[in-house]
Amino acid sequence: MAESTSIDPVADLPSGEPIPIPSTPDLSIPKPQPLPLRALLLATPSNLDAFLARLNKCLSTPSGIDTVLLLVCYSSKFGAALLAHLSKSILQRSAREWLAVLASLAAKTNSTVIATAEIPSTAKTAAAAAALDLSKRLNALSSLTSEARTISRLWALLGMYFWGRGLVAKILASRRKTSTSEKAEEAPAAAGTKTDLLISATQLSLCVALQALENGAFLSSKGVMSWSPATQGWAYKWSVRFWAAYIGVELGKLAAERFGGQGQSLKTQAEQDAWRDKFARNLAWAPLTIHWSLDGGLAGFNEGVVGLLGSIPGLIQMRELWKASGPA
Repeated sequence: MAESTSIDPVADLPSGEPIPIPSTPDLSIPKPQPLPLRALLLATPSNLDAFLARLNKCLSTPSGIDTVLLLVCYSSKFGAALLAHLSKSILQRSAREWLAVLASLAAKTNSTVIATAEIPSTAKTAAAAAALDLSKRLNALSSLTSEARTISRLWALLGMYFWGRGLVAKILASRRKTSTSEKAEEAPAAAGTKTDLLISATQLSLCVALQALENGAFLSSKGVMSWSPATQGWAYKWSVRFWAAYIGVELGKLAAERFGGQGQSLKTQAEQDAWRDKFARNLAWAPLTIHWSLDGGLAGFNEGVVGLLGSIPGLIQMRELWKASGPA
């Protein structure tokens, strides 16, 4: 909601009356108030309880669970890539320093060289090794949550069936309304409804195709179905390509809503914020779907870039979920 631009009157402005000067100015420095540590400690259990209650509410629905797993999956992937890059840089620099020390020891026979040589910091090396180990664990967490999300999507075709059933009902209702309507002013609205239904039907077809291919490839990788590894790779690649097409249609639809003839529909600040979040989510997924749909991927796309872009939809969806799970 847009903030008000009106300026509230300031209540403590001087009235213009002379200010009496005290005879003995008080120059003493006020004693700082102690930190209410006891109050903070007493409030911690209730704050923690409220946080856990709200988190439990977020995890009470399948979509909420998927949102939390999405954020954990890509944020851990990004964190793992960042830690791996930093730790490997430190270990490589430390190795070069050790080689320089050994070279100086080999060039000189004076025993004092050992004492005066600049030995690389073992603390930095130990910290880098610990960071590298943490990176491997975060990668494992990312893979685990990714597989959990794939398993939860096995039943997505069931939801798509009801999506399609509702869409068929809307198409039949639109046809009946068009056949009974004879007013010329209702023609643009009917045309707009037909366009919306066509876009929805296209997106539904893409979702059914991508989900069927992903389910078949995943179940075959676990031995449930008998697709060969080559067929699994083909199915995964085309599943992501259908996803990329869905993202393209969604971005086009959102652009039309904002800049086309329907731009006037985004009247309230809440509608504009919802449009911005939806557009940002799909815009972040767009390069990822293209990257995954290509055999060699996009140039320069490493695990860090994938984790960073994937974290954007996770953060946006988690913010919306957290806001919706709060007190009314």
